[in-house]
Amino acid sequence: MTDTIFDSAIYRPTGGFMGLLNCYDLTGAQLAVLGMPFDCGVHPTRIGSRLGPSSIREQSGLVRPYQPPIADFNPLEELGAIDCGDAACSPGRLEQSFEVMEEASWRIVSRGLKTLSMGGDGSVSLPQLRAMKRVYPDLALLHVDAHTDAYPIVGQDRHTTATTFTCATEEGLIDANATIHLGARGPIFMGGVFEHTRGLGHTLIPDRDLRAQGFDAVIADLHQRLKGRKVYLCFDMDTFDPSCAPGVATPTWGGWTAAEGLGFLQALAGLDFVAFDINTVSPPHDQGGMTAYLAGCVMLECMVLACRVPGGPRGG
Repeated sequence: MTDTIFDSAIYRPTGGFMGLLNCYDLTGAQLAVLGMPFDCGVHPTRIGSRLGPSSIREQSGLVRPYQPPIADFNPLEELGAIDCGDAACSPGRLEQSFEVMEEASWRIVSRGLKTLSMGGDGSVSLPQLRAMKRVYPDLALLHVDAHTDAYPIVGQDRHTTATTFTCATEEGLIDANATIHLGARGPIFMGGVFEHTRGLGHTLIPDRDLRAQGFDAVIADLHQRLKGRKVYLCFDMDTFDPSCAPGVATPTWGGWTAAEGLGFLQALAGLDFVAFDINTVSPPHDQGGMTAYLAGCVMLECMVLACRVPGGPRGG
């Protein structure tokens, strides 16, 4: 018996991530890769994250599955991973695209699979969280980003990359008291953002505080805070410094090295992740595909984390 979810109005077949074949029969799979080729199209200087999924898939040919001594196994095989292609959204058409992205995610998570998605700009997290809410009513959020994306809503521009988690909180999609923003830094376009983010009930650990406390201490605190919770991980590629990830929507100097970012992800092993959301790769601004390649490595680390959740193939 098969469990096929394909609908041409919802999914668009693509090349496969790390050689995976497009597949819409979820039988036996524990994780599905899904592209979200959408950006709002209103960034003042950089538009191109809609092309992120295709570039990540292209560069994923450089990503190898085994990582001795950290993870000397093939997570794609252990998870029975599949690639469901892209959500059939239309960049710039926000409401229509949000509906498709939510449905594409829902069809997967409602069958008990984890999702590993590729954005797309930061707005793609909202429709995915809407899908998650229908399965996980008390979801914790770990958001790693150079920006909080929890800015005040100004005027009629309710849904933007800057207001994603403000909207998610107002819609009750996440537990505000279990929402953690990590790594915010650099210049932004308005004042009072950190106060607004904390005013939503969220925990904010700016990059300056992270470095003062040290990665090990902050990671230990994350494990304590999130233990026993279902966790949605949103990882914005502008967390990395532009020297190693130039092709992002909003590059911000003073960020993480590749070693810091990948090491941070490895240290999260044991948390109960239910979804992974990697976003803001902007191929028109990339150099030699290096940001897309690094995003593919981030996705591999997420697959390893999926193996190490409680009850997972490599978990406790």
